[in-house]
Formats: sequence, structure tokens, C-alpha cells
Amino acid sequence: MKALLRTYMEASLILRVSIALVLGVAVGLLGGQEAANWLAPFGELLLRLLKFLIVPIVLFTLMVGINQAPLGSTGRLGRKLFGYYVVSSALAIVVGLAVATFFAPGTGMTLDESAQISVPDNPGIANVLLSVVPDNIVSAFVEGNLLGIIFTAVVFGIALLMLRQSDSHSVLGERLYGVIEALNEVTLKVMSGVLHYVPIGVFAIVAKTAGEQGMETLLSLGDMVAVLYIALAVQVVIYGVLMKLFGVRLRAFFREARTPMATAFATQSSSGTLPLTLNAARRLGISQSLYGFSLPLGATINMDGAAIRIAISAVFAANVIGAPLDLASMIQIVLIGTLTSIGTAGVPGAGIVMIATVFAQVGLPIETVALLASIDALVGMGCTALNVTGDLVGTSIIDRSEDERVDPQGVSQAESA
Repeated sequence: MKALLRTYMEASLILRVSIALVLGVAVGLLGGQEAANWLAPFGELLLRLLKFLIVPIVLFTLMVGINQAPLGSTGRLGRKLFGYYVVSSALAIVVGLAVATFFAPGTGMTLDESAQISVPDNPGIANVLLSVVPDNIVSAFVEGNLLGIIFTAVVFGIALLMLRQSDSHSVLGERLYGVIEALNEVTLKVMSGVLHYVPIGVFAIVAKTAGEQGMETLLSLGDMVAVLYIALAVQVVIYGVLMKLFGVRLRAFFREARTPMATAFATQSSSGTLPLTLNAARRLGISQSLYGFSLPLGATINMDGAAIRIAISAVFAANVIGAPLDLASMIQIVLIGTLTSIGTAGVPGAGIVMIATVFAQVGLPIETVALLASIDALVGMGCTALNVTGDLVGTSIIDRSEDERVDPQGVSQAESA
């Protein structure tokens, strides 16, 4: 028993997670709903452990990161991040439309007009932006308002940096920074322990999903699922090209990114995978002042996988009713889908909200959303994995762009100008 445990602990994390994914699918398909019910608590435990780490790891990582960079760099990084998120979301929708138009999923299917689906209200961009500033700092942490936590960490991180740089309170600021830095290290130590449970939780979650969905669901809308995963693969290839252009080492990137990608695939939660994504960025050697800000923000508003899902769902719905999309409708979907993917940040059922909002704007039947809901888990797994990948890709690219601001003598271009 001790030898087996030692072998498990010494094996690489991605090997353990990969084996867990395969075993989970096999057990879920063979065991069905009974296996899903029995294993559900083990998967729920993993989600709870990861969510347990989100608040401290975002708060302390971001505050420490801000205090490791000049104050002026925060605004520059923010502009780069927002620009990347908008462009990558629009690009993902274009990729989804192109792939779906080529393969034409949904052609020949009929629409069940009696189908009903409950769609949460779209809060709109204005309300999402207001939610960034919590009206109660405690409620932001209790409710897991990630945007509110990011805002709090940025504000107090900048205040701490100014305190450390002041003449009258620099000693006090350094002491407080030392405490926060220590708390950050403690959080990372806790996370290293949680990582050992990840494969077990992934196995349980995948087995539960496979047991509940079964082969019948996959076969009934298999063309839709297949087209979506082809589009996701195309987007990953585009990521690879972009990273190559910016000098990011692809082998090193995917070596570290594959664990959060696989975990996101199993858990279907970008924010839940955030501790692992942050750990991957740290192991990639990316600046903490960047990834501490970009990854929590990206987990909330940068959803390339969801953007592809919007595009393919729209083409699918149009083909089901026998009215393929024209160029004008596709342009509308790109514009509306890009804004919607940001405007529904942090909303429960955000995927359904985004699809329903786009459908309403371009005149597609809302009943098809109910049809797509039957494969929600199968689609959500791949989309969430791409969401996390896109966050890491953007962070890596921006990190390289920041490196290029420094000349061989280590002096930034801004300082030498």
C-alpha cells in the first residue's frame, strides 16, 4: 500500500490527471447513473477545495504582484489585457462561424417548438461594470464576487505600494508587505497539498458527467459536438501561431498549461481552476505583477470557448430552421457576441444567457437553446478548457511584449526615452 501511494505521489501531475480522465469516462459509461451518484461527493470535494483557495490566492497574489512593479505599469498592462480580450473573443467567434459554416451542423434536424428553457436575465454591461465595485467589502468575499475581489486587491495593493514608497510610513509599509508576502507563500503551500487530490476529484467529476450524459446524448447531437471541438482545436492552433510570433516557447507553455486545461475540462469552471492556472503561470516564469491581475480577470471576462460556442450554436439554430446565416447576420453575431461575452461576466448560466441574447438580436428561435441544453456538459467541458488556455496564452504574449520593452542592458524603453 505504501509503495502504491509513493508511486502515485511521485508520478507527474499531468500523468495522474490524464489517467483519471480516461478512467473516469470508462467508469461513467459502464456504471451509468449509479456510478455518477456514488462518485459525486468526491468531485464536489475537489470543487470545494479549489474554490476554498480562490479568495486568498487572488487577493495575496495580486497584492504582492502589484508591489513588484512600478506603479505606472498597472495601467499599461490593463490596456493591453482589455485589448487582447476583446480581439481574442472576436477572433474566436469568427473561427466558430467559419468552421460551423463549413460543416453545417443541424442541417436536416427539426425543431421541437414545445421545448422550454429558463434563461436568466442578462444584466447588461453597465450592471457588470458596477458590480466591479462592491458595496460591501465583506459580501464580495463571501459571495465570491471575483471582479469585486480583484478591485479590492488592486486598490489595497496600490495603496500598500504608495505606503512603502512614502517617506513617513515606508517602514510600516514594508512590515505589512512582509506579512502579505508570507500569507501568499502559505497559500501556495496549501495549494501544493490540494494538487495531490486533483486527479481523484477529476476522476470522480468525469465519471459523474459520463454517467449522467451517457452515449445516447452524445450520439443524438454528435455532429454539433464534433464541429465545436474542431473549432476549439483550430483556435488552439491559432494560439500556437500567435505565441510563436511573440517568441513564447510552445513546448514549455503546453507542458505547464496542460494540467489546468485538463482540470478545467473536467470541472467546467474557469474560476474554480484559477489556483492551478496561477500555479502554471508561476512555473512558466511569467511576472507575478502580470499574472496575478490577468488570470483572475480573464477567468471572469475572457471566454474564447464560450465565444466559439455562441457562433456554432447560432449556425446550428439557423440550419435547424432551414435559414442559413447571411454575411450581415454573421457580422452582427461577431459584434454582439463579443460584447455579450464580456457583459455577462460572473452570471450563473452565463453560456445560456450569451446564446439567448445573441439569438434574440439576430432573430433565431429561442427553442433551439433547449435543444442545445441537452449537451451542455459535453460542450461546456471543451469550452472551459479553451477559456483557461486563452487566459494563459494572453498572459504569456503580454509578458513577452513587456520583456521587449527592456533593452539588453535591462533599461526599459520608457525609461530611456
